[in-house]
Amino acid sequence: MKTYNHLFEKLCSWQNIILAWRKARKHKTKIDYVVEFEADLRNNLLAIKQELESLTYNPKPLWRFIVQDPKTRVIHSSAFRDRIVYHAIVNIIEPIFEKIFIYDSCASRIGKGNLFALKRFDDFKRKVSRNGKIKGWFNNNQVKGYCIKADIKHYFQEVSHEILIKVIRKKIADENLILIIRKILDNFESEVRGVGMPLGNLTSQFFANVYLNELDYFVKHELKAEYYIRYVDDFVILHESKEQLEIWMKEIDKFLREKLKIELHPQKSKIIPLSRGVDFVGFRNFWHYRLLRRRNIRNMKRKIELFKQDLISKEKLLESFQGWNAYAKWANSYKLRKSFLESFLL
Repeated sequence: MKTYNHLFEKLCSWQNIILAWRKARKHKTKIDYVVEFEADLRNNLLAIKQELESLTYNPKPLWRFIVQDPKTRVIHSSAFRDRIVYHAIVNIIEPIFEKIFIYDSCASRIGKGNLFALKRFDDFKRKVSRNGKIKGWFNNNQVKGYCIKADIKHYFQEVSHEILIKVIRKKIADENLILIIRKILDNFESEVRGVGMPLGNLTSQFFANVYLNELDYFVKHELKAEYYIRYVDDFVILHESKEQLEIWMKEIDKFLREKLKIELHPQKSKIIPLSRGVDFVGFRNFWHYRLLRRRNIRNMKRKIELFKQDLISKEKLLESFQGWNAYAKWANSYKLRKSFLESFLL
């Protein structure tokens, strides 16, 4: 396998630093910390460049906060100057790894995303079920086929830094670049040193794909599973045989435990008949239709209630509704979307 050296010079180049700054500031130009940084832009960017070149760069402590969406998640936010460094690193190494990522790794990649994963799931369910061939007479969703719906337990908290670096070294041979990556990984304070990545960082999103690319190759090349899709730490495998999926699920869990030091979530990883509908990338996917998850409907209802109580403005509600509507229209939700719109426009 080809490895790449002499990348550190590209990382520290003025052209790359400028590009990284432009990406980091996108959609954030009026935020206070961006305005403050750009008040002395050239000197601040030069300082980043010089710190990288001299290997004296150290990321600032992460700012920790909690969000509910509806699950409680601990998010870590980085200083703006560190986000520029993250973009600078990804600018250089993403094209290298993009060449070896499988086609159906769908998260945080140009031209992919959750709707891409949704369409691939639709393609695969048709092939596995032989275009919806009915296995019973109960209803039109009694189609053939099964699906592993799996989730990796505490994925971001359990990633091993040493294993990640080992995987990165398969393609990156530049030790200075590896040193900078180590500093970013070590900046995350966890209960166990050398384990975990912060939710919310660009590098975490990218390294999540690099780490689980090992799983992708195992599933595709060792198990020979044809209908496999991964979105971050959620993945599905479709097959006409439940027994085959049971065998694969045991082998996948063994691989994850032994090679990557992570494991399948015991409650969230199961084999589901396609006729029951499969929760994946925000929707419950049946053969003939697709439903929104209940929590997504509840979230929109809650915002409408806040508007009716004069706790948020109509402009704010419309902004939220437009984003929600763009997502919800991929489900069979016309009547629901219409009723929501009428509830605050009339």
